[in-house]
Amino acid sequence: MNSFQKAILAGIPHELPQVKPYDEEINHAPVRKDLLTQEEKKLALRNALRYFPEKFHDTLAPEFAEELKKYGRIYMYRFRPDYDMYARPIMEYPHKSLQAAAIMLMIQNNLNPEVAQHPHELITYGGNGAVFMNWAQYLLTMQYLAIMTEEQTLVMYSGHPMGLFPSHRDAPRVVVTNGMVIPNYSSQDEWEKFNALGVSQYGQMTAGSYMYIGPQGIVHGTTITLMNAARKVAREGEDTFKGKLFVSAGLGGMSGAQPKAGDIAGIISVVAEINPKAAMKRYEQGWVDEIYNNLNLLIKRLRQAIEDKEVLSIAYVGNVVDLWEKLYEEKIYVDLGSDQTSLHNPWAGGYYPAGLSFEDSNKMMVDNPALFKEKIQDSLRKHVEAINKHTKKGTYFFDYGNAFLLEASRAGADIMAPDGINFKYPSYVQDIMGPLFFDYGFGPFRWVCTSGDPDDLEVTDKLAAQVLETIRNGAPFEIRNQMTDNILWIKGARENKLVVGSQARILYADAEGRIKIAAAFNKAIQDGRISAPVVLGRDHHDVSGTDSPFRETSNIYDGSKFTADMAIQNVIGDSFRGATWVSIHNGGGVGWGEVINGGFGMVLDGSLDADRRLKSMLYWDVNNGIGRRGWARNQGAIEAAKRAMEQNPDLKITLPNIADDTLIDSIF
Repeated sequence: MNSFQKAILAGIPHELPQVKPYDEEINHAPVRKDLLTQEEKKLALRNALRYFPEKFHDTLAPEFAEELKKYGRIYMYRFRPDYDMYARPIMEYPHKSLQAAAIMLMIQNNLNPEVAQHPHELITYGGNGAVFMNWAQYLLTMQYLAIMTEEQTLVMYSGHPMGLFPSHRDAPRVVVTNGMVIPNYSSQDEWEKFNALGVSQYGQMTAGSYMYIGPQGIVHGTTITLMNAARKVAREGEDTFKGKLFVSAGLGGMSGAQPKAGDIAGIISVVAEINPKAAMKRYEQGWVDEIYNNLNLLIKRLRQAIEDKEVLSIAYVGNVVDLWEKLYEEKIYVDLGSDQTSLHNPWAGGYYPAGLSFEDSNKMMVDNPALFKEKIQDSLRKHVEAINKHTKKGTYFFDYGNAFLLEASRAGADIMAPDGINFKYPSYVQDIMGPLFFDYGFGPFRWVCTSGDPDDLEVTDKLAAQVLETIRNGAPFEIRNQMTDNILWIKGARENKLVVGSQARILYADAEGRIKIAAAFNKAIQDGRISAPVVLGRDHHDVSGTDSPFRETSNIYDGSKFTADMAIQNVIGDSFRGATWVSIHNGGGVGWGEVINGGFGMVLDGSLDADRRLKSMLYWDVNNGIGRRGWARNQGAIEAAKRAMEQNPDLKITLPNIADDTLIDSIF
């Protein structure tokens, strides 16, 4: 065995490693506010020390207490591994189960500094979307995965590996829960406390379920959204995309996809980012074309780009409120507007107020959190005021599911519709993704080639394109545009250099597409065209994985958008239909207490067993959501359900009888 394999099998070291210096070059999580009482701090320390033998406690107790005081969390920096963190080819991982080795690969990809937002704090994206709460959890989890057999299941409680339990070959190898607290304790403040105590974490969507593939995943969704938004505002006779200006904020782990998506869609984009390191990271990766910190120079460049109808992406290092106000002052017409700051986490670095520098904001959020909250809410009011000025001139503004509208309303911004119930502006799911994609069963299907070989990824790209082209020829008219956009996407994927970290890909597909693509991959692994297993997964942001009233289920109008039966049923159903691992999260995208997410991972190894599992699980994973959306009277989902039942006589979905609105109105 090499040193990496030995370190994985060792788990928590038997001897204390040397203290590691705090790396100033890495993008670190903001300091969390000091909110625990003296007794709660003692409890947090006891909780952290239980991972280690008593002989280490005299050394570690003051060290961990200092971390809690200095950073607001106990990360156990000393135990960060010495080896480089990235997704290695699958056979380099020590293992007894190839499925478990694939999960180790996915975990390391989530924590790769090229992929993760705050890698030393084990945070993948969104400011607080964590894989683990501390490094002891990582070490122990990797050890368990290395020694587990296919007759065991690893149980994960919010980053904590509860242990290996006897199960069977058809059971998931890992079952993950994140943030599943009692509903009455599911507020933002409660999360801060539970996380500081080390007993619960915010797993976002794909961070805590090991399925993040870098910004590529959100690039695809954002590209599809921007293309369809541009189609909505295009005037007759003009080019649908060229010369259109899109303005937004955020260049972090997820939001960093926006400029790249704008380039692929063929428009001009300007994205504000207050953190210089985050903006520079995207620029160095080639995900944004140009970078400015001077608004006057930016405006000059923008006028030229609009006049020449360039395809151009610009990062503005500064506050988005200043950007919106300057654009209005300079009479720059904005076609499309949105926001992707992490407003699910508004008080701890997810959103920065206008009028304060990045450094001053980070200091105030710890030293004076009450004043910082006031500044945030004042900034949100100004933010909305600026957007309202633009929309009166014709700008199409949409919420991208980051809780912007929700937090702006809570701040008292002028964001409500005249009825006082709905928002002035739609969620992108309400206007675009829901009726065009989710209701028809389309969602973000993704895969990772565990060989790490770009040639394997190229084979999968070609297979996926072939499958979709064949399906499109016989597809109903309503879904042909969706399929055409995705075929163009997959054919241009290599050219757009979307891989960051693992050799991964994403596209939107329905149940038929997912099953046929997966089956083609499995056959190619079997006959050697693909050299190693392929991991299947998806974003929870999908037709059936997520119950989120202000995003994924915002186009559910029967009153059930605040229920979470669909997500819970999704993960239960996936677990006994063949998923390699399943996950269920509180939070993700729009915030703790605002959403429930269910997800999965599945390893294809070329076997008949994998073929059986993929056909059973992927079919349920999509049609569960179609059934729920159809029952909500969504016409696209009703049609999709009817088509699915025609194709499979064993499927019986309860469909609604539609009441006459005139009759209902006459009763009241």
